[in-house]
Amino acid sequence: MFLKFFHTLREMGLHVTLGEFLTLQEALEKDLCGNSLTGFYYVARMILVKSETDFDKFDMAFDECFKAVKAEREITGQMLRWLDKSDLQELADEEARSMLNEMEDNQVFMTKDEVEQKFKERLRDQDSEHNGGSFWIGSMGKTSFGNSGGNVGGLRVGGKTGHQSAFAVIGERKYRDFRDDRVLDNRQFQMAFRKLRQFSSRLDIPETELDIDGTVDKTCNNGGCLQIVMQKPRKNAVKLLLLMDSGGTMIPFSKLLNDIFQAVHKSNHYKDVKTFYFHNCIYSKLYKTPECENGDWVDTDWVFRNYGSDYKVIIVGDAAMAPEELYSDTGNYRGPNGGLSGFEWLTLLKKKYKKVVWLNPKMAPGHAPWREAETAIKKIFPMYKLTVDGLNQAMVKLMTTK
Repeated sequence: MFLKFFHTLREMGLHVTLGEFLTLQEALEKDLCGNSLTGFYYVARMILVKSETDFDKFDMAFDECFKAVKAEREITGQMLRWLDKSDLQELADEEARSMLNEMEDNQVFMTKDEVEQKFKERLRDQDSEHNGGSFWIGSMGKTSFGNSGGNVGGLRVGGKTGHQSAFAVIGERKYRDFRDDRVLDNRQFQMAFRKLRQFSSRLDIPETELDIDGTVDKTCNNGGCLQIVMQKPRKNAVKLLLLMDSGGTMIPFSKLLNDIFQAVHKSNHYKDVKTFYFHNCIYSKLYKTPECENGDWVDTDWVFRNYGSDYKVIIVGDAAMAPEELYSDTGNYRGPNGGLSGFEWLTLLKKKYKKVVWLNPKMAPGHAPWREAETAIKKIFPMYKLTVDGLNQAMVKLMTTK
């Protein structure tokens, strides 16, 4: 059993060493876990997991080995997508309540073992999405397996809790948000943007902040009589230029863009922040608002002239465009090109600003031939996937001296 646990942890992506696993065996021999599976869970996690970003992977491996829950191996990502009806949740809840009222008097209840056995059979045989039925794993129906339905008891798969009557919940992962490969939320943006700090006291402002070290030194040199020393407050000297792709294929990421905008303006009190928008690629105009309406823009050349090369630049976009939109000097179908292709404008941006990163919410791995524009842009700017780990890498890149 424990050897299987070791291999499952490795297969889930946790870098567990043999030495760490032997340490866990030693903890078991010393009865540090007692006779409790819960105790074993916490001791094993403490010894084997090095970062909270791996809690989700650990839980999946633990459930598979000790609770007979196959997690994403058995409840596939495809199955969870079939069962995701979050956009119809209010309607689903209403239908479920109606069905529940009709069924309570007539429902034949199965035992937990019967439900689990039937669930395994359905899982083995099901090959498509089912909603509103009473047999397959689905949503908004009378089945004992799925979510948002009118059944009492059974197994909830995905979705959110409703009548709180399920024997067990499959696919519930409370540490999913800790993973470093997931797309971020507002709080995680704020935490990452705190890395963009470059404090400076070389400002033309009054000395209004207490200098503790200077006060201690002066007081000691003054025979113990208190002598207050003040200094100029240190301020974050980072100036930031935020350029965000808006509209089209970025519409599904509208909330993400809003979270970035809010986080940038709340996180670190930068010396200066300027935000502009573009559609697909940067051309001769940058828009003032995410609606990207013609006329509500500024010249890209004007931005180059008025915001110096000391600005750090963050570009957010999916780089999803046709090759002609990148390479043709008439490729901008929303506005003027200014006689240059998008590729040439990006090259000018790179020449002007020495610290530029591109954040991509759906970056393809490596050099994907079907994403020609993305591959080309990666050769101009360092590009990072818009995840916890990717954003942290991007912030470090912006702050390096080279």
